[in-house]
Amino acid sequence: MTASLFTPRTIGHARTPFADKNDVPKGPLAKHVEEGVLEIDPAFAEGLDDIDGFSHLIVLWFFDKAEGFALKATPPGSSVARGVFATRAPHRPNPIAVTVVELLRREGNRLHVQGLDMADGTPLLDIKPYLGNVAGEVRLGWIPEFAREQQQRG
Repeated sequence: MTASLFTPRTIGHARTPFADKNDVPKGPLAKHVEEGVLEIDPAFAEGLDDIDGFSHLIVLWFFDKAEGFALKATPPGSSVARGVFATRAPHRPNPIAVTVVELLRREGNRLHVQGLDMADGTPLLDIKPYLGNVAGEVRLGWIPEFAREQQQRG
């Protein structure tokens, strides 16, 4: 096992309509349309300057309720175990999550966003502007096959 490269610092917390992690819609086809607030610690508020001009943000957060990890995970609604790095499962070697949200508006140290997929109070690690030129053409791995299977099940 390698030594820790850094100690993450919480920059704030998510305020979401999901009281518990089990309330968050899960699975490869889940829609994340809920609105909420990324409440940034006032000590880091200056770092939000100029963020208003971006339509979408990449949010890195901590799966603070996850314990342990497994290298295989079975996504909700599936019977096939996948490599954990090909899923969004919380039980991973480093319990870090990534979500892309739409920025609705900024009010001081509070970012009102849409597209949250985390429980209320979730610790935030970082925020970055989403740049549409990053990806180009995207391949979705096993997801299209999964979607077809779900449609066939009706």
